[in-house]
Amino acid sequence: MTALALRRAGSVAASVFVALAHTAHATSWSSPGPGETPNILFVYLDDLGWRDTGFMGSDFYETPHLDALAAKGLVFTDAYSCAANCAPARASLLSGQYTPRHEIFNVGTRPRGKAKDRLLAHVPGTGTLRAGVVTWAESLQSAGYRTGMFGKWHLGTTPEEQGFDVVVERTRLPGFKGHRGPNGAYLADLLTDRCIDFIEANEDGPWCAYLAHFAVHTPLHAKRELLPKYEKKEPGELHAHVEMATMIQAVDDGVGRLVAKLEALGVLDDTVILFSSDNGGYGPATDMDPLWGYKGTYYEGGIRVPFFAHWPGVVEAGRTDVPITGVDLYPTLLTIAGAERPEQVLDGVDLVPLLARGEADGLEERSLFWHFPAYLQSYRQVTDEQRDPLFRTRPCGVIRRGSFKLHEYFEDGALELYDLEDDVRERKNLADEMPALRDDLHRRLKEWRRRVGAPVPERK
Repeated sequence: MTALALRRAGSVAASVFVALAHTAHATSWSSPGPGETPNILFVYLDDLGWRDTGFMGSDFYETPHLDALAAKGLVFTDAYSCAANCAPARASLLSGQYTPRHEIFNVGTRPRGKAKDRLLAHVPGTGTLRAGVVTWAESLQSAGYRTGMFGKWHLGTTPEEQGFDVVVERTRLPGFKGHRGPNGAYLADLLTDRCIDFIEANEDGPWCAYLAHFAVHTPLHAKRELLPKYEKKEPGELHAHVEMATMIQAVDDGVGRLVAKLEALGVLDDTVILFSSDNGGYGPATDMDPLWGYKGTYYEGGIRVPFFAHWPGVVEAGRTDVPITGVDLYPTLLTIAGAERPEQVLDGVDLVPLLARGEADGLEERSLFWHFPAYLQSYRQVTDEQRDPLFRTRPCGVIRRGSFKLHEYFEDGALELYDLEDDVRERKNLADEMPALRDDLHRRLKEWRRRVGAPVPERK
């Protein structure tokens, strides 16, 4: 038992809880009692692609510290963001709600692309997570957690207004341009430093640190000290982007420092570590192969993200292909923290039964939804003739149920149906071959839109 657990426990129940290491799935985990709540470290990257870490198969980027945590945790190969770009993904994560409920559909509220190319009327949505929305940070505060947010917020309001006691927001750091700051400071390093300061200041816990890195978002600014290493390195078949490699290593080095600090304080075994990304990778710089698409598209490459949970004594090491999505984190954090459920709709499900006992009842066959009633202009650097030359995404809705995924595009009502088990690249449209399944999924998608009040843009 760690020193922190000894200070917190003082009961047989707490001792038993901590002693569950490596036998979690043979036992039963229940909500924590007084003094038993673990710390939570949530490392959330910006635009990190599904394959951009070693544990997900990169052949050029190096992430040994993340790989070590993933090897001792549960890796989700079918984890999803709730949106294909930053702001709506973060709003869904913090609120526990799909996009039609909080109405943050895009980055900003202005129309994207040229007016002549947009066939449907603009749906602006909002750029602000409403103050009345209770975030999981607020719920954790109510349960006695100290909360810290470090990095990118992107939700209009301020983190202090929505549940964070300590805030180091990138936009408030003087002199930073992108990832570089005064006197050679590198943003990923600074955010890690401040996160470590927060952990040290709250050593007796419980605490929740939300480390929302700006990396690896554009502008791509290399960490200069690492450039020679990757300039000399043999390119991989999947990845070869030198600047991106230095940015990813900077984050991973920071994770190594965080783990070392947790070990030095004797609290690593009392800390749940979660890791993910807000959406798919940046198309011109990385590759999600075999997934099709990239950030901004609603093909798998735009919404499938790396995710693992490292929870000593509770989570058994392994991998799972059970589909999960961003809104699942809210109810999961509530259970981990022993926090009360807020009086608002939460669209996700609690993953603790899966994490702690391997129970996936109903999770494989439930429906996951996406709604994007807007346009995103295409990257100029992406010239693949098979891709839309004007837009990364046109207004659409998507449902995944089991291994099947249906896209609906609102401009012309086009339907695309894919079996991800056999065609994860989404190249063989089964809509005409499987009309009964197509129509059933389409019906479920339309019923969900009616239920949540999702706006469908009309023709101009």
